[in-house]
Amino acid sequence: MDYYSKQINRLVEELSGLPGIGSKSAQRLAFHILNMPKENVGKLSEAIMEARENVRHCQECFTLTDEERCPICANESRDHRTIMVVENSRDLAAYEKTGKYEGVYHVLHGAISPMLGIGPADIRLKELLVRLQKDVDEVIIATNSSLEGETTAMYISKLIKPTGIKVTRIASGVPVGGDLEYIDEVTLLRALEGRIEL
Repeated sequence: MDYYSKQINRLVEELSGLPGIGSKSAQRLAFHILNMPKENVGKLSEAIMEARENVRHCQECFTLTDEERCPICANESRDHRTIMVVENSRDLAAYEKTGKYEGVYHVLHGAISPMLGIGPADIRLKELLVRLQKDVDEVIIATNSSLEGETTAMYISKLIKPTGIKVTRIASGVPVGGDLEYIDEVTLLRALEGRIEL
């Protein structure tokens, strides 16, 4: 039985399709949006459409940006000789919140997972290897402490070691099975400072 009109139901349905948004949260958001001034709703929908239209991958690190190069890659004061490899842009943002990492990033957009049919060719490993042909001192592997993250870390380590570039893995301040985007800055900082060479 439908409690709401067709358009309200559609709005709730669309919002509940977002990650982490259940039906109750979707209802709260829908009613909040319906009670917002029309101009604010217009700004919200315009921001969503513009972001969807203009955001693309940074041509260097492959995070999301609306420029050719993201602000981190374009920043000449960053240490471009140290590259931290992360699974997604949310993990990059989590490390940036610590305010202590001075290097640059490489976003894989996933992790190797044979169970899901995701192999090395399905993530941005080729692009990482191209970047390593430049002057790079260290690659910090900061994939999640899951089976997929560990598999990806070992694969990357085996690829890079023959080049002579130092390869390190973030320390175990990050709990096994934990996603980086949900971990507090202090834990992330300890994991970064306690990284070990692979």
